Amino acid sequence: MSDKKKVKISSGMAGRKKSGTVMIFVFLSVLGIFMFFPVYLTIVMSVKPVEELFVFPPKLYTLRPTLKNFSDMSEVIRQNRVPFSRYVFNSVAVTVSVTFLQSVIISMAAFVLAKCRFVGRKLINNIIVISLLYQSNVIYIMQYIVINKLNLTDSLYALILPSAASPMGTFLMKQSISQLPDSIIESAKMDGAGLFRICWQIVMPNQKPALMTLIIFAFQSSWNMQSGAFVFHEEYKTLPTVVNQISSAGMVRAGVSMAAAVVMLVPPVIVFTMVQGQIIETMAHSGIKD
Repeated sequence: MSDKKKVKISSGMAGRKKSGTVMIFVFLSVLGIFMFFPVYLTIVMSVKPVEELFVFPPKLYTLRPTLKNFSDMSEVIRQNRVPFSRYVFNSVAVTVSVTFLQSVIISMAAFVLAKCRFVGRKLINNIIVISLLYQSNVIYIMQYIVINKLNLTDSLYALILPSAASPMGTFLMKQSISQLPDSIIESAKMDGAGLFRICWQIVMPNQKPALMTLIIFAFQSSWNMQSGAFVFHEEYKTLPTVVNQISSAGMVRAGVSMAAAVVMLVPPVIVFTMVQGQIIETMAHSGIKD
């Protein structure tokens, strides 16, 4: 093959590669804009005056942006007999506790279900898979009966303990740990390591992507947890419950509820931004082979 033909072939391949890269970039840019749109709309609605919130057809921008909704939100919160810091403390305590408990309990349970052989293991796995089909609303009555029998109502334990583990998190971690070669665990056993040490010093360091994903799911679900089903005293309610109470006041406080939605959006976004970098870095540098 002559040099001219080689140059033409390589130029054609480079052109196709460049056009393919451009198409991927355009597709990802459109997808990113589509995914960012709800966040943008939430922020825009929070700075709209009340009279612009109910304009039809709705506009994706505001003509007179204002921060009055946030000042009204702070005023409404100050009027409550319970300080706002108490609601923040409740939400942070529940979120941190649930995230920590799920990370520990689910990781150990998934390791046992994935790598240990015992009677009833398949049955437990099937129960976990079947439980994924049910929504949390189905078990609210049974949860309330159990919590009431344990005298945990009107306390933060009523929010933390039922959420200490989740079927979705257990299934996710179990599927990820199942990909780990058994030879690594057998080698650790031959070196005298126990199951607890194998779980936390060998298995978990290689499961950072799944563990970080579990943390994101646990944080998001616990941060947005409503406390109205088990908690009735105002001093034990969480921020989402208070925001829901504000929103139920009608159109007068529609702007306040939009501002509160932005405040509720900030912590999950910060946690996701911090954790997703760890997920990408770990997935890029991991790769265990037999």
